Amino acid sequence: MSLQIERVQSLEGTSRKPQDYTQYTRLPYIADPYSYRRRATRTVMVGDVGVGGDNPIRVQSMTTTDTLDTAGTVAEAIRLVETGCEIVRITTPTAKDAENLRNIRAELDRQGYNVPLVADIHFNPNAAMEAAKWANKVRINPGNFADAKKFAVLEYTYDEYQRELERIELKFKPLLMRCKELGRSIRIGTNHGSLSDRIMNYYGDTPEGMVESAMEFAIIAEKYDFNELIFSMKASNPKVMIQAYRLLAARLDALGLNYPFHLGVTEAGNGEDGRIKSAIGIGSLLEDGIGDTIRVSLTEDPEYEIPVALRLARRYTPVNPELLRKSDITGEVPVPVATSWPATTADAPVLPDRREPYHYNRPETTPVQVGSSQVGGENVPQVSAELSGFPQELAGPAKGVGRALPVFGGKPSKTKGAPTRPDFFEAAEVVALPADRANRTEPLNVLLTVTAATLEAAASQQPDGFALDIATPFEDHCSLLEQVIDRANASGKALLVRASYAFSSDQAEIEAAARHFYPLVDLLLDASRLAVQKGFDKLILALSARTVAYTLRSNRLLSTRLAEAGLKFPVQIIAPEIDPAAHLDEHFINAAIATGALLTDGIGTTLKIANQDQGNLKATVAVQLAYNILQAAGARSSKAEFIACPSCGRTLFNLQETTERIKARTGHLVGVKIAIMGCIVNGLGELADADFGYMGGAPGKVNLFVGKECLEKGVPTGEAVDRLIDLIKSHGRWIEPELDED
Repeated sequence: MSLQIERVQSLEGTSRKPQDYTQYTRLPYIADPYSYRRRATRTVMVGDVGVGGDNPIRVQSMTTTDTLDTAGTVAEAIRLVETGCEIVRITTPTAKDAENLRNIRAELDRQGYNVPLVADIHFNPNAAMEAAKWANKVRINPGNFADAKKFAVLEYTYDEYQRELERIELKFKPLLMRCKELGRSIRIGTNHGSLSDRIMNYYGDTPEGMVESAMEFAIIAEKYDFNELIFSMKASNPKVMIQAYRLLAARLDALGLNYPFHLGVTEAGNGEDGRIKSAIGIGSLLEDGIGDTIRVSLTEDPEYEIPVALRLARRYTPVNPELLRKSDITGEVPVPVATSWPATTADAPVLPDRREPYHYNRPETTPVQVGSSQVGGENVPQVSAELSGFPQELAGPAKGVGRALPVFGGKPSKTKGAPTRPDFFEAAEVVALPADRANRTEPLNVLLTVTAATLEAAASQQPDGFALDIATPFEDHCSLLEQVIDRANASGKALLVRASYAFSSDQAEIEAAARHFYPLVDLLLDASRLAVQKGFDKLILALSARTVAYTLRSNRLLSTRLAEAGLKFPVQIIAPEIDPAAHLDEHFINAAIATGALLTDGIGTTLKIANQDQGNLKATVAVQLAYNILQAAGARSSKAEFIACPSCGRTLFNLQETTERIKARTGHLVGVKIAIMGCIVNGLGELADADFGYMGGAPGKVNLFVGKECLEKGVPTGEAVDRLIDLIKSHGRWIEPELDED
């Protein structure tokens, strides 16, 4: 018996029936969560571009034109290449569209653009067969390649389930054989929004279901010795997307498979929201060494996706400088350092990890009051900011800068976007706090940072708490910490202890992480034990780092060490500072990865963004960034949320214009989630994750949903936004917008 046959029989033994995923959720998805090591994969060729192995992280995008419009599609593909795109995907809904890939390929070649093309297939195996003749890679969606989603509730016997898999094999085998003959690769692209009814009935709308959906097709490919596979696990919810990729990595590792991954957050939206959501999902995985090619899906012209993707990719592997030049990306960022020890030897330090990487689990913490704000416990994460960035707050009884957080059911604001005012402030030095601050319409909650020389002056201001910076060695700060704890305990006030370590450079800090050197965690544990000894329970812990890598890994370890010690003090996450003059996308990406990767694992009860009073990241913008990260990570809702897909040739209306119109009319509805989908491909599934949905049904027609239920079908596009608002009103979720007071 050949090795290949033995391997397939082994795989079929685990995959030809519904799986008990508890065996996989006990497995690690990476060797070491506290230092960087890129996941080892085989190289899969997409045309002349290698994906996986030792190749750089590849950047790709997708055209939005009608595939039958050869000139328009070629022009858009060229714009993508000229911006730095390495792989171009084109939708092919019909065999006729797939056939036109021949003309698109020929025209690109004629103009000197040898960019690899990927055919995007949904529902149509015949289109896939034709596309394989002309495209370098064929993307199939296992949720609809051989299935039509009906949201049917079905029960399968074991034999019925086997027959379903045999039916899939009959449809998939011809494509495998053609791609094998022509030297094409295949992406098995699972989408959270389009899982088959068979998968949904066994696994539900879960990461486990997403992984098993892909594995059904992977095992068939293995059976026919087809190994040129790339996998993706896309979702509009970064938490679901991160968990699914992690679980797929564990599942493939357990089976001895090493295929590369294509990363992306689908339906991420536009503007800052789309960039933040993409950075959280994609960046969190890249930080763990997972991911070989990426697509940032924005509801914008596709060439705007490429600079964001390049800014992400260059943080983890060398990127061709010519690609960066095309997107006008300058400056350098430190890249992770792989561990110097073999991950399998006894020499590798082993650090515990109490996270549940495949399911969301928020550690239990004790609530701490900071004025009118409460940190920890069952409360949503709070946002803090340096008071120096908000000088107006110290003036008279004025309303204050920006707008306070609107509460669902309360008085809304006509201003769109996240709040520009934090829940509480931190003052780096003792300031004169206004006497009326507790009685203002928007209370001024303040923690004053103290030193040995300023403790008495700070206490005389009667702040809502104190903040103290400590560094190694702990003994140098122990006496002052005792004094501050006693003062906070006597007055019933909070204490925020921030730990830092004076690394000489960003690169030195990253190298320290590679060596498992995390002194800040020990510092904060020493502070916690001292607080416990003195009977003080109003402690908040924070550590300040220079880099994303150190922020992420040290906070992971801190959360685990606190849990091991039975300590329930809340933890503040502080985004690392970068060059104040950096492009705003760099700020968004840096903060989103460092903090969003923690929040999606349940770590962090308060969030602070640095660089609030200088450079490109102004104070109010930084506060909005914090709220937007919390929203994208699913940790706190402070505005309406929009699940908006990027356009493609299947789209039945102008997505960008429609999204902006809907945002303009509904952006004040805090806590309401609206999906705006151009067609049915991912529409039904992603709509099911939203409160209300707006989906293209036919040219000039829109279908309106509540959850996954279509309540109005065939609405003319000119009436659809008004009818959507009527639907929101009829379900009791509408609040009339009011102008902000000056």
